Amino acid sequence: MTPVYPWPAPISARVKQAPEDFCVFELPATAPEGSGEHLWLEVEKRLLNTEDVAVALARACQVPRAQVSYAGRKDRQAVTRQWFSVQCTTNAEPDWQSASTLTEHMNGSVEGEVRVLRAKRHSRKLRTGHLAGNRFVIWLRGVTRNRDGAEQVLRRICEQGVPNYFGQQRFGRRNLEQAERWLGGGRAPRGRNQRSLLLSSARSAIFNAVLAERVSDGTWASFRPGDVATFQGSGSVFAVPEVTTDIEQRLATGVIHPTGPLWGRGERLTTGEVHSLEAHSARRFETLASGLEAQGIKPARRALRLLPASLGWEWQDNDLRLEIELGPGEYATSILDALIGEAPEAVAP
Repeated sequence: MTPVYPWPAPISARVKQAPEDFCVFELPATAPEGSGEHLWLEVEKRLLNTEDVAVALARACQVPRAQVSYAGRKDRQAVTRQWFSVQCTTNAEPDWQSASTLTEHMNGSVEGEVRVLRAKRHSRKLRTGHLAGNRFVIWLRGVTRNRDGAEQVLRRICEQGVPNYFGQQRFGRRNLEQAERWLGGGRAPRGRNQRSLLLSSARSAIFNAVLAERVSDGTWASFRPGDVATFQGSGSVFAVPEVTTDIEQRLATGVIHPTGPLWGRGERLTTGEVHSLEAHSARRFETLASGLEAQGIKPARRALRLLPASLGWEWQDNDLRLEIELGPGEYATSILDALIGEAPEAVAP
């Protein structure tokens, strides 16, 4: 479904006209120690999926793909830097200084580029979600329409946040279709990574639907009785049976946020009208919701609003340069969509 925003998109622009217009720099949560059975590699890639690089690393180190890990997936149509870990005990490591070390393991079908920037050992593998966040440098090209309106929206995002939608990259081209077929009684994907991806897509769709409802009724950035709150930068949650002055003050200062459901089997903690709203949204995705419960996925919560750790911008003629720092699991596309919406100019030719 198309994300709903509390204001009309003020501008049109071209996004990702070139990979260098969308740069992502992973902010690691842990630095490798220098010894251990896991080889940590900082990799820069261009026009490649994260999974492409993971497979190439496994081939280069002559280990099964399951022994390669990363904290998060990064965009393909971009220039990105991120960390991988490889469980690799051999001392005969590839020559990571060679630009062709990974490229030669791409089966000759690679249009992108990849190189290893740093290699260092660590005692533990890199786990999904184990990162401090991501820094983005994004160019919007050929901006038209309401430039003053864009300034107002950017200032509003700095002060009040933006709806915290899961980005389209979470869904891929056919993830939801495949998830519905599987969770509706079809054949399960063979690989664990693919199963995890489809389950995540299913949960994301239900969350986005709940968030769109909260945006439509004007409560995405405020609390309602029966809500569940989360702390900024933390997964900890607590129930909000009534909206007190203290709750409103902590919301205004960005300490806490209202949440939406990451669907699963178990208690959701919400009550009253909030509970009913979430159940109603889930019924629109009955196959996905029931399938997630049948798979035994534990429910969780996610903030409904995104407050960037930092957001800066500058104009160069008709181009707008954004520099954004976000926490784990937060999408820069939430900010881009709030500026340019779903206009055709938002997609590079």
